[in-house]
Amino acid sequence: MVVALPAAHDAFDLPRTELAARALRYAEEAEPAVIFRHSVRSYLFARALADHGGMKAGADFDDELVFLSCVLHDVGLSEEGNGHQRFEVDGADLAARFLREHGTDEEAVAVVWDAIALHTSEGIASRKGPEVALTHAGITVDVLGRGREGLPEGFADRVHAAFPRADLAYAITDLITRQALADPAKAGPLSFPGQLLRRHLPPGTLPDWYDLIAEAGWGDRPPAARPDEPLGERAAGSVRG
Repeated sequence: MVVALPAAHDAFDLPRTELAARALRYAEEAEPAVIFRHSVRSYLFARALADHGGMKAGADFDDELVFLSCVLHDVGLSEEGNGHQRFEVDGADLAARFLREHGTDEEAVAVVWDAIALHTSEGIASRKGPEVALTHAGITVDVLGRGREGLPEGFADRVHAAFPRADLAYAITDLITRQALADPAKAGPLSFPGQLLRRHLPPGTLPDWYDLIAEAGWGDRPPAARPDEPLGERAAGSVRG
């Protein structure tokens, strides 16, 4: 079933299936406007990068799954999606529930879940399937500008005119941090939300990697704490693990 979309979307060839339209409407109603517009831009940039890389929808990737992944990727920052896990996982769980409620098969649900849960996982998302990798790439272009050289000349200007940024990078950082300050369980010390939270707490409040290994209870010591051990043995020991 082909569905009509709001006039703002007419300039772009968005998927017009019933599921895509419902996901778009759901995200728009659930999310702050700045986040919703970011989600749409992420899809448009993902698709442009696919074109740049010679990837064809329907042959190399499922366009509807990329759309669903991008449009729903930040529902964890909505009031409904704000649970007790890091926002990426809260969002993935909520998106999966939405898709199941609309009869989506489990294989497709799994792809969207991975794309959303891994969308901040640099070096991992890009090694998953094409839908996950494209979702990550589109989001990364919109937030950090990485990969923007792969966009057609003037395309980003057209996208931003239709879906204004409103200082997205800072707005989304504030939302993630606000959630984490209210519930530190959402921001493990080694996670992306944890990195943001650390900037808003007194120094030493949130442990870093070295604090964690110091508190592990196994008595591991850094090489500098073993001055009487020959350097060669230290190196060999580190290789042995």
